[in-house]
Amino acid sequence: MAEGDMDRTGSERSGRSKPEQRMELFHSRLRDRGLKSTSPRDDIARVFFELRRHVSAEELYAEVKKINPHVGYATIYRTLKLLKECELLTERHFDEDQARYEVAGEHHHDHFICEQCGKIVEFEDDAIERMQQDIAKKLGVVLTRHKLELYGLCAACRGPQ
Repeated sequence: MAEGDMDRTGSERSGRSKPEQRMELFHSRLRDRGLKSTSPRDDIARVFFELRRHVSAEELYAEVKKINPHVGYATIYRTLKLLKECELLTERHFDEDQARYEVAGEHHHDHFICEQCGKIVEFEDDAIERMQQDIAKKLGVVLTRHKLELYGLCAACRGPQ
């Protein structure tokens, strides 16, 4: 990868911030689709990339309205769909709840979801990853992807022990 080049996930070696890198990748993928960059699209994508958390469309709408009061829900949903098509966003449905969106491709991780307050905690565990590979080997299959969601009460909701 040459200096300033980006891989599929927007990773890059230059000093630009990740949101800037992702915006450049978004613009590149828009051009590849014959689409133009628009101010509302850019505002939505930039806010999404800068939030760095799992966000619902409604939460994203509220954040974008702070910088662009003319953006409507339809534009939010169209841009989320476009970001997903550009492989820059992952859509999640925790416990069959409303869709939540996160930046795609940062790194593999699993999730803990608090059933009381809705807090989402990302985590990584090498032992879990090894166990999944061991199970796949025993079953004679090749894993291509997985998702692990753990549900319970976070420390704040559980209270003093």
